[in-house]
Parts: sequence; C-alpha cells; structure tokens
Amino acid sequence: MHIPDAFMPIWQSGIYWVIALIFIILALKWARNELTEDKIPMVAVLSAGIFAIQAFNLPVGFGTSGHLVGGALVAILLGSPYAAVFVLTLVLIIQGIIFGDGGLTTMGANIINMGVVGGFIGYYSYRGLHRATKSVYLPAAVAAWLACFISALACAVMMWAAGTFPLVPGLAAMGIYHAIIGIVEGAITAGAIYLLLQARPEFSETVTGVSGA
Repeated sequence: MHIPDAFMPIWQSGIYWVIALIFIILALKWARNELTEDKIPMVAVLSAGIFAIQAFNLPVGFGTSGHLVGGALVAILLGSPYAAVFVLTLVLIIQGIIFGDGGLTTMGANIINMGVVGGFIGYYSYRGLHRATKSVYLPAAVAAWLACFISALACAVMMWAAGTFPLVPGLAAMGIYHAIIGIVEGAITAGAIYLLLQARPEFSETVTGVSGA
C-alpha cells in the first residue's frame, strides 16, 4: 500500500502533501494536549508494532503490495483518530527515509491512506459499533477490517488518478487482497487490545468510554 515516488505525478503528490500536513498539524496539537507520560510508552510500543507488521508485504499486482495498516488499533487504544495520524506519520517517515519503503514525494498520499483514512474509519466505526453492542473486541475487529479495506480502496483510487493503473481492476485487486488481509488485521487488533488491557487496565476508560471501567 506504500506508493513509490515514480507512481504519481509531482503535482498530485503536492496536493496530497498539503492535505496531509493539515492533518499532521492537528495530530501534533493532539499530541501536545493529550500525550501524557503514561501514554508515551504506549505510543512507542504501537509505533514499533506497526512498523513490524507492515514489514510483511504481499504482492498485489500493478507494481504495488498489500499489508496490515494498524491505524484502527492506535486510534481505539489512544482514543482519537489523530493518534493514528501521529503514529502512522512517524512510522512512514522512518520507513521512507531510512528503509526506502514508500516514496518521499508520495509520503503525503501514504499518510492520508493509512493514517487519515485508516485512523478515522477505524475510530468512528469502532465507536458506533461499540455504542450499539456495548462490546469491545468484535467492534474493534470489524473496525480494523474496515480501516484496512477502505484504506486499500483509497490507495487504488489515488493510483488510478495518477494514471498508474485502471480503476476497476485496481479496486478489485487491492480490495480483494485487503479484504482477506483485513481479517488478519481485525484478529490482531482485537487480540492486541485484549492483551494490552490486561497489562494496562487504565486504558480501559479510553477504549470503552466508561469512567472506571
């Protein structure tokens, strides 16, 4: 899902960078206001975990690949979609600059795909499902699946707009692969939330939205 430099015209990359920078500024504002000392270790753990799970890539076709995203997990545990933007931006910067995974000119597009789309879809779908079911783990799994799947579709649309590959085959390839990958992401997200809440029960209030839960 990481878009390389050559896959997108510079002018389109610039537009995505402008949009991404708006969300990065809002994410930095979130970090300044909400990133307390007890959350900093969690951010470090989540960043390392997402970096690791994104290292496993499956070839999708049209020169791109599929992988887990992790935005929903961050947003649910830290209680904000801007947390996902913050963490995914850090991960993508390290991947792009140090490891050459994803382009530098296209990093804005990658931040939008994985951080913005993944974070917002994951967070708000989880909140809606959680309110409806009063459950944590199944809504988290479904939200993570949706975040992975819709992020992949957003990437396919961007690549089509860039003229890299046709729309319908691209949506089919990215959608089918990430519909399957999303099942794994949903299971990992639910399992990770369960394990982290066992180790750090103080985060249950953020996850459930219930004081003292």
